[in-house]
Amino acid sequence: MQKILSYLRKAIEDFHMIEEGDKIAVGLSGGKDSITLLSSLKALQRFYPKNFDLIAISVNPGFEFFDSSILEKICANLDVPLFIEESHIKEIVFDIRKEKNPCSLCANLRRGILNTTALREGCNKIALGHNEDDVLETFLLNLFYTGSISTFAPISYMDRSKMTLIRPLIYTPEKEIRRFIKKQAIAIMPKNCPMDGVSKREDMKQMIKDLQVDIPHVRANLYGAIMRSHIKGWEINGKSIDEG
Repeated sequence: MQKILSYLRKAIEDFHMIEEGDKIAVGLSGGKDSITLLSSLKALQRFYPKNFDLIAISVNPGFEFFDSSILEKICANLDVPLFIEESHIKEIVFDIRKEKNPCSLCANLRRGILNTTALREGCNKIALGHNEDDVLETFLLNLFYTGSISTFAPISYMDRSKMTLIRPLIYTPEKEIRRFIKKQAIAIMPKNCPMDGVSKREDMKQMIKDLQVDIPHVRANLYGAIMRSHIKGWEINGKSIDEG
């Protein structure tokens, strides 16, 4: 946990993600990233100089493998209030629209439910579990498929909902998250989505692994390019505000 906390706290302080009196809703999918995020924020809460409250929100997309008991056990152990919101995401995305590339629509629907629930529960921020690998993969996806030099912002403000999104794990490598989950013997949701392992994101993940064979520092180089490219939202030590 100490290593995770060091990455987490650096990101939070670099981008001023947490302020005194914040009420933060953690998007809890049941996967390794969101569980690690919730666990580390709860640990941080005990000693962080700025007081903040935590709740967890999980969106049930309607897949047969969604297991609410895993989420309930995690939140009970951490003493964090849990809100499970039912949805028709699976029906809309896969049954009715039969999306060939469903990830974007699915993410947008989940985000809308997260926003609505967080507002209902009096939160002013939502924490998402994107890690360092997600930053790099999104950067490459945008570069190759849209021709843009961009990735998601560490912190962004959604003007319409008046909600701020924060991503405290952006400095945390996926391998450290896997190590934490394994060491703590934490049960995770066996599967989050039918697209797990078959998406374009997985192609980017494999590409980075392949590149590392010949270019050992490729991850650091990519991250450095992001930091130096003046991508919107990546101004270190300056609060980043994007309209959503």
